[in-house]
Amino acid sequence: MRLIAFLFILLFSIESFTQERNGEAFQKDYQIHISKASASIKIDGELDEPDWQKAQMISNFWQKYPDDKNKAKNKTEVRTLYDDKYLYISFKAYDSGKAFIQSLKRDFGHDGNDCVAIILDPINTRNNGFFFVVNAYNAQSDDQLNSSGGGASFSWDQTWYSATKRSEGYWTAEIAIPFKSIRYNADKKNWGINFLRVNTKINSYDTWTNVPVNFRSYDIGYTGSLIWDEPPPKPGSNTVLVPYITSELNQPAGGNSSPELKPNAGFDAKIGLTSSLNLDLTTNPDFSQIEVDRQVTNLTRFNIFFPERRTFFLENSDLFSGYGIDPIRPFYSRTIGLDKNGNRIPILFGARITGNIAKTTRIGFMNMQTGRQGDYSPENYTAASVDQRIFKRSVIKGYFLNRQNFISDAEKKANPLSQYGRNAGVEFNYSNLAGTWQTWVTYHHSFKPTISDKDNYISTGLSHNSRNLNFVLDLTSLGTNYYADMGFIQRIENYDALRDTTIRVGFKHIYTNIAYKIIPTKGAIIGYNIQGENYIVFNPDGSFNERNSNINLNIQFRNTANLNIGTSQNEVQLLYPISFTGKTPLPIGAYHYSNAFVNYRSDFRKPFSYFGNIGLGSFYNGYNQSLSTGFTIRKIPHLNLDFSFQYNNLVFPESYGTAELFLIAQRTEINFSTKIFWTTFLQYNTQRNNLNINSRLQYRFKPMSDLFLVYTDNYFTDPLFKSRSRALVFKLNYWLNL
Repeated sequence: MRLIAFLFILLFSIESFTQERNGEAFQKDYQIHISKASASIKIDGELDEPDWQKAQMISNFWQKYPDDKNKAKNKTEVRTLYDDKYLYISFKAYDSGKAFIQSLKRDFGHDGNDCVAIILDPINTRNNGFFFVVNAYNAQSDDQLNSSGGGASFSWDQTWYSATKRSEGYWTAEIAIPFKSIRYNADKKNWGINFLRVNTKINSYDTWTNVPVNFRSYDIGYTGSLIWDEPPPKPGSNTVLVPYITSELNQPAGGNSSPELKPNAGFDAKIGLTSSLNLDLTTNPDFSQIEVDRQVTNLTRFNIFFPERRTFFLENSDLFSGYGIDPIRPFYSRTIGLDKNGNRIPILFGARITGNIAKTTRIGFMNMQTGRQGDYSPENYTAASVDQRIFKRSVIKGYFLNRQNFISDAEKKANPLSQYGRNAGVEFNYSNLAGTWQTWVTYHHSFKPTISDKDNYISTGLSHNSRNLNFVLDLTSLGTNYYADMGFIQRIENYDALRDTTIRVGFKHIYTNIAYKIIPTKGAIIGYNIQGENYIVFNPDGSFNERNSNINLNIQFRNTANLNIGTSQNEVQLLYPISFTGKTPLPIGAYHYSNAFVNYRSDFRKPFSYFGNIGLGSFYNGYNQSLSTGFTIRKIPHLNLDFSFQYNNLVFPESYGTAELFLIAQRTEINFSTKIFWTTFLQYNTQRNNLNINSRLQYRFKPMSDLFLVYTDNYFTDPLFKSRSRALVFKLNYWLNL
């Protein structure tokens, strides 16, 4: 703690004098003046309107990856215009050869695609912004950005327009963003902006401003300045209604009874309360079109974290899910509308308010009500969050969560802890303006009936992110009685295989990670990354529980191939018996084991690419041999076929048993156009005794409006092809701008 305090004071004093250079003065070096169009702009990718020729053009891009010391190898020209309704941006990307993309689907992202993008910060505080991406075949992706460091999830959706055209030696993109789709102050004449070009054929990311290689290409701390000749037009109201209808045909388990037809309907609404504050409403939401989870083989003693896929919960999710650290998150949206096994619980209605109520104050409020499902009682979920920005890129934030269960008085007496679960906390996260230094202090408290002690979560840490050196240090203490009914805590619940019960045990941990990167200027290799990681866990009384130490070398090749070599050392003082084979559980005691692995992934730009991983070593008092491999067949732009195979052979002595675990997955994506997609996903998992088939046909008949036809089938792997359940779903949703 004293060391962290000393380092915080030191870094604050060192960095304070450089903040002006990295902020306002940085934007003085990168300015683009926007002018008003004198005539209408047709979004067709042609760039033949006279106004484009009169607009200021910028083209002096920097290479951001693999090395930020050089200018871009291929020229990119950007111009900006506006009228009363739209912000226009045009790109001319000089190139040779056929454009490389991975998909024609919306929100596929920007990595691994020949694409261009706009990073937009209209409030110009370097804290929040927008990300608009279009690839060379005109597939769009969009997202909201924040300075917390999280990656783009492309979960935010708005209507905007684009067109691309591929020509000999270059390709063009023409983009129109409605002013009502973004939040800004109409009196502000200086916006933060940056432009990104990804040229996958030469494995290069280029940006207008000089973004350091150790930051993401869309980091909003490194925007230039978009200067208006006059105040931008007022955005106007932005209200969207998205009604849907669906019909689901279910075949119950066993396949012997008659199928059940379940029609349904509901709607979502998006209402702009102010230019910077949004209200989202949902009634009877349906997520039947969402792709199923990607299954994994779990060789830990704890539950696995599965990411949220439902769009309603992903938008602005950082306001609620950004508290804590992995694997301790007080808010985990999958607790709403899904049980622990991933089965759907009906959501009756919900509301969410998110956005800025002041230039440096951002709020979030959400309330969701679920219905009864068999013995599962109705529940109400409330989440509230406030972010107050201080200094330049630092924040003090606080939250309150409440899960209220509508159970009977008899159930309350039998299990008082199930009545409600409440959490509150405050965090201070400091970041210098350059984003190279961060430190944090966290205090969280949980509230449960009959509990009054050991109910806190406390954390502090420090991280540094520079061109060559990165490190993280985190110290955490979690009480045994810290409950997170709306969250996810990975290792607080310990399963006792002998008694078939779960015991809660709090813990303390020390986590350290240090990595050093070497960036060659020439040759076939563009990066060597050497990383060491150490995770030590203590029991609540301070006694030793577990240690995981890893070291690995990652080699990045200029042709996008990747080689990873590593080894790990593990030490466990097992508190409760555990079985990985279904046989006699391993007894309580001390275990020491280690393993090594080699992983290689080939050039993914080829029509045929592949990967392979081999792992060997001990595992508790036995051995684990692991092999995973797979390949991708790609025909641009219409076909992606992925196949993966994972095998684990667990061998323990005597009565502890053996197990061979197979996980086989095959995914086929056919992009008929930017409007019609067919995706089929098969997963065979012997650990979960499940074979899943999910096939989805999507037709986007107008912007943000879709027709889905989804078929899902589940079987046992033992006995093979014994039916679990199947369903056929038809869904139609329509996006209405009011």
